[in-house]
Amino acid sequence: MLQQENKRQPLYVILLLILAAEAVFILPFVLQRIFRTTFLESFSITDTELGSCFAAYGSVALVSYLLGGPLADKFKPHILMSAALVLTAFGGFYLATYPNLYMLHVLYGFWGFTTIFLFWAAMIKATRIWGGTNKQGIAFGFLDGGRGLVAALFGSVGVIIFSLFITKEVELTSIAERRLAFKEVITYTSIAVMCIGFMVFFLLKFSETALIETEKPSKLLTIENFKIVMKYRAVWLLMIIILCAYYGYKMTDLFSKYAEQVMGYNKIEAAKVGTTLLYIRPIVGVVIGLLADRTKASLWIVIGFFLMTITSLIFYLGIIDNSTTLLFVLSIGTMALGVYSARVLYFATLEEAKIPLTVTGTAVGFISVVGYTPDIFAGLVMGYFLDANKGAIGLQHAFGVMGLFTLVGLVASLLLYKHSKNKA
Repeated sequence: MLQQENKRQPLYVILLLILAAEAVFILPFVLQRIFRTTFLESFSITDTELGSCFAAYGSVALVSYLLGGPLADKFKPHILMSAALVLTAFGGFYLATYPNLYMLHVLYGFWGFTTIFLFWAAMIKATRIWGGTNKQGIAFGFLDGGRGLVAALFGSVGVIIFSLFITKEVELTSIAERRLAFKEVITYTSIAVMCIGFMVFFLLKFSETALIETEKPSKLLTIENFKIVMKYRAVWLLMIIILCAYYGYKMTDLFSKYAEQVMGYNKIEAAKVGTTLLYIRPIVGVVIGLLADRTKASLWIVIGFFLMTITSLIFYLGIIDNSTTLLFVLSIGTMALGVYSARVLYFATLEEAKIPLTVTGTAVGFISVVGYTPDIFAGLVMGYFLDANKGAIGLQHAFGVMGLFTLVGLVASLLLYKHSKNKA
């Protein structure tokens, strides 16, 4: 029944899902990833203080994953997702006023609620249904790859807007001038996110809603659903895999900082490094998704972790500096390939593990409670090493920690691959 319904899915459904899925995270995450040093300067905060903002986000998100999962099994996705986008955009307008550090913590906590409680599980479930029984790899490949393209486009437009409001060489501008330019970036981004929220509400009317309504309705927070989910070994392995891979993904925040502090790029050039890498993500998403549907999603997660572990070691050893530009480009490209390969296929393995569609939201919420805890501690860990050891040394230590996480993820993904082969 699911596969038959999937054949009637219009293309615009996945396109709008992709647009919404990344737009909701642009304000909390993507802007500071691309404009990290400008963000820190504009708000007069350190890396550790920014990490504490992410900890506030992650703390709220931790509860939101657990409660928002069952919510997605009960209510229609377009309602939850559109509300999340509009509320997130309001938070962006407040961000543009440059609140103090305390209120910045409150704002990030608010975003933890809007992006996770209302949005996350609803988006994952809708994508799983769109992919049907045999196209989970390509569905999640389109989703994550498309999200990368959307993030890259937002980033490129953000860099253009920032450049338009800088009237001279960026290194000659004052912090006040850069704050004004960055305020425009935040404001225009918020307007775009709000518009996407309205598009989702009026246009994202899923043809799969009839399918959902014909299945056994789930009550919120039923013990039975959690018992079903916890019986699957794959659920527990996915917790570890997502935790380790997501920590690796968080480390991509440091690429632009590495480019500026170690490679000697200026702020706009460094921002372009982060933006350019985002264009790798859609290519990886589609290619890896297609390959996963022809083999196993868990196999490509193993390969992703292997690439992350190797490149983390390269950065940790400190052999990349401003005299090894080609190695820098190859290393961040390979690391991005590994990160995106694992990230694309997190939830494509739900079908591989035979987890029932009716408890998808509950499964996603349960897995995410542990899997996305790096939202709480990754920023603090990175901030500690970056503030304790300025420049290249701090960055080397941060990548060394990443290597430990990706090594654990490699072991867990190997176990998942072996487990899925035995179940086949």
